[in-house]
Amino acid sequence: MSDARFEATALVVPFEKLRMTDVESVGGKNASLGEMISQLADAGVRVPGGFATTAHAFREFLKYEGLDARIQKRLADLNTDDVRALAEAGAQIRGWVEAQPFPQDLEAAIRAEFARVTEGQPEASFAVRSSATAEDLPDASFAGQQETFLNVVGIEDVLHKMKEVFASLYNDRAISYRVHKGFAHSDVALSAGVQRMVRSDLGAAGVMFTIDTESGFKDVVFITSSYGLGETVVQGAVNPDEFYVHKPALTRGKFPIIRRNLGSKLIQMTFSTPEEKAASGKLVKTVDVEVEQRNRYSLTDEDVIQLSRYALIIEQHYGRPMDIEWGKDGQDGQLYILQARPETVKSQAEGQVEQRYKLKGQGTVLVEGRAIGQKIGTGPVRLVESVAEMERVQPGDVLVTDMTDPNWEPVMKRASAIITNRGGRTCHAAIIARELGIPAVVGCGDATDKLKDGQLVTVACSEGDTGFIYDGLLETEVSEVHRGELPYCQVKIMMNVGNPQLAFNFAQMPNSGVGLARLEFIINNNIGVHPKAILDYPNVDSDLKKAVESVARGHASPRAFYVDKLAEGIATIAAAFWPQPVIVRLSDFKSNEYRKLIGGSRYEPDEENPMLGFRGASRYISGEFSDAFAMECEALKRVRHDMGLTNVEIMVPFVRTVTQAEKVVAMLAERGLKRAAAGGKDDLRVIMMCEVPSNAILAEKFLEHFDGMSIGSNDLTQLTLGLDRDSGLELLSGDFDERDPAVKALISRAIAACRATGKYVGICGQGPSDHPDFADWLAEEGIVSISLNPDSVIETWTRLAKK
Repeated sequence: MSDARFEATALVVPFEKLRMTDVESVGGKNASLGEMISQLADAGVRVPGGFATTAHAFREFLKYEGLDARIQKRLADLNTDDVRALAEAGAQIRGWVEAQPFPQDLEAAIRAEFARVTEGQPEASFAVRSSATAEDLPDASFAGQQETFLNVVGIEDVLHKMKEVFASLYNDRAISYRVHKGFAHSDVALSAGVQRMVRSDLGAAGVMFTIDTESGFKDVVFITSSYGLGETVVQGAVNPDEFYVHKPALTRGKFPIIRRNLGSKLIQMTFSTPEEKAASGKLVKTVDVEVEQRNRYSLTDEDVIQLSRYALIIEQHYGRPMDIEWGKDGQDGQLYILQARPETVKSQAEGQVEQRYKLKGQGTVLVEGRAIGQKIGTGPVRLVESVAEMERVQPGDVLVTDMTDPNWEPVMKRASAIITNRGGRTCHAAIIARELGIPAVVGCGDATDKLKDGQLVTVACSEGDTGFIYDGLLETEVSEVHRGELPYCQVKIMMNVGNPQLAFNFAQMPNSGVGLARLEFIINNNIGVHPKAILDYPNVDSDLKKAVESVARGHASPRAFYVDKLAEGIATIAAAFWPQPVIVRLSDFKSNEYRKLIGGSRYEPDEENPMLGFRGASRYISGEFSDAFAMECEALKRVRHDMGLTNVEIMVPFVRTVTQAEKVVAMLAERGLKRAAAGGKDDLRVIMMCEVPSNAILAEKFLEHFDGMSIGSNDLTQLTLGLDRDSGLELLSGDFDERDPAVKALISRAIAACRATGKYVGICGQGPSDHPDFADWLAEEGIVSISLNPDSVIETWTRLAKK
């Protein structure tokens, strides 16, 4: 080699002498470890040391006593689709490899290097990992095709486990995978990495990506974490905690954690004691996690932020999105990077035509879990208890099982969808499903109990973080997603976004920001409890008390939970569209909608017509709701001030009178959300919804207190024409039209008033999505922005650009 770090005929090499240019010698995994140890230590990235055997050593091992010729002959005519024949061939070859003695020079080299790394610490524990020379490359993720052994102590055990690692190159899954990916068996060699173990068995571990694994959104680090060794997360044996970190906030020194999800973390993997090893032969064991630990996050905020810093350093060094394994040592409290490899699914999809899936029908939800991918699959359920039954899975079946591991790979590609009881977004089932391009729902908990073999189901991963399994075969609509530039359009085309879980995906479409982000969706889906029940805790009845405690697990208090979840929902949307403006509408639940939340019936009036009742600004300024309003303000202040997401603007709904306008704006200012126009910080704009006729009639008066108006055409139409849009009466449905001359007269007046005073004016109602001619008229009237449902953005933008 030109830089003479080690000889081409070297059998064993210390990690610190390896670089990424040595993939052919030690595989991607070990080359990457050496790269990080040698190049990133000065940047503070901690990577445990060790050594690797080379591909040359592996080939010398196979040549010894003619083993390689026997293997090639055995594989020559093997049909990998014949599961039984594959299993027989694999078992025979693995037996040959494990029985093979090491050549003397190779064994001597391994013993010498092991003595060096364990000097003074004979009882040190090591991981013995495989690193295939075609593994972890951008075009071929081997996804754990070979073995890893943890808590290996002493040279004799290390030598034994090295042979098992070598043998794992001929696992059934590995043989099949090479055929599937087009690798010749003889072209792939194996390097065994021997790496000092981090005592994450006493701490925590997991996986992180420098890209969102579902949408491909590049401005976040996605971290999964659980107690104990990280194998439980990788295998999918636990449902881990999840964290999303906004890269721009991290680099600007702001608080960057925009979202957290508390995992169940039922078990953890720990080291077996020497006595347990002797009795069972097992190096590690799984134990139950204490309930108190399950109900809190396995990482502190400081840990999450530090891991994200490591992730950015690693991504910047490699120049591409990365998939990184990490561990927190429970003895020294430090965080370590254990592996790093290129992300191989979403990063390769860039520039390709993408498809969006949408359910056209409704169905009964049978099971739900974590959505992997954004597609929809249908077919008959095939319940499989173990890999021994995988021949039962036929092409087009929906594979349902407790969890998968790499042994399942040959059968997973037959399935139209995958459903598991256990696992998170970085587990084996999730990785393979993404790679195969099929939908998966993991971590369902009880899928194998709830679903019946042969039952026809629809597996939908198109609705956000949660994947749903519906009874029956539902009709699906598939459309292409436009990711490129669109022609100049004088009117800014913005989006209406309710679900934060879809924001990363929507943000990659052409847009000018978010014209309407609804707090109601966040409250309904991420919180689910009436704010008064949160505030009254613990002085509520026992059933409500239990419900509040259940949802607030992992948070300092129920009130903290409410503010945390509101802030996370807002921050997720704001981060997705950063630095474009995101207009967040304060909560606009009607009393009948609030009653549907947990505890809601205890606090809400029973109104004859909630549409015209206790809603919007009226709530905020009322004495009985002002404390709940304060929580919304606190969440918004946190997002803007602490997280630095100053692209968030505030919109006040249903302001009936100018007096209400004055009071609400004053309350916002008192709670740290003062308009920039009134001397506030960070250029905060406070906008009002124009949806009551009085708003348009007295537009100039209202605009003395606000920085602009967003027209809510649905409410404005019903109140102008005297139609209840929720009535559903067929006799009246034909009269509801935003294009009625009376409605248009009010809209025209509001637009003119805003333009005359130099203030913002947009529209965020349903009208422009439903009626192209209405969108054309709004543009002619001088509207600044039109905020649309995401599925109508491209069509409207393209049409208005031609005007």
